[in-house]
Amino acid sequence: MTDTLNPNALSDLPLDDEILDDPLGIGDDEIAALTAERDDFRDRFMRALADAENARKRAEKDRREAENYGGSRLARDLLPVYDALSRAIDAAGAERAVAPQLIEGVELTLRELQNVFARHGITVISPALGDRFDPQQHEAMFEAPVPGTAAGDIIQVMSNGFMLHDRLLRAAQVGVSSTPGGAA
Repeated sequence: MTDTLNPNALSDLPLDDEILDDPLGIGDDEIAALTAERDDFRDRFMRALADAENARKRAEKDRREAENYGGSRLARDLLPVYDALSRAIDAAGAERAVAPQLIEGVELTLRELQNVFARHGITVISPALGDRFDPQQHEAMFEAPVPGTAAGDIIQVMSNGFMLHDRLLRAAQVGVSSTPGGAA
């Protein structure tokens, strides 16, 4: 004889309250433990995701800084070359007639160096006499009372300064006026 299930016969089976309350056979303690474990995994995942995003942002910032400021050591090493070429042109002032091709060559070399600096974001800080002293861009080499000037005015420029993008490579070296001796 074959056993067939009569759908109406299911209603005759006794129902166990425990089976209805916990159909998978998992107790409340196990559910709480699994929920806590799930929450712990979710928290770890979110932290790992945040760490990965922070690492990506740091790497992008480091890449930008390396791109913009990676050549700062080379740029600093080239500043004395700029100074020497500038001094050579200044010293040739009255002697231009003696060796005009040589002076023109030095001027062209200086101009090419300035073009290279401009391509790489290096700008010259060249203060003028009478400008206000700015400690962010100038280095005071001496201070002297000069009549007709206000305290903090630039009275002499020893060398130009240089910026690499928004960072100071070298401060301009200047002499600064102090309060003139007769002023109170």
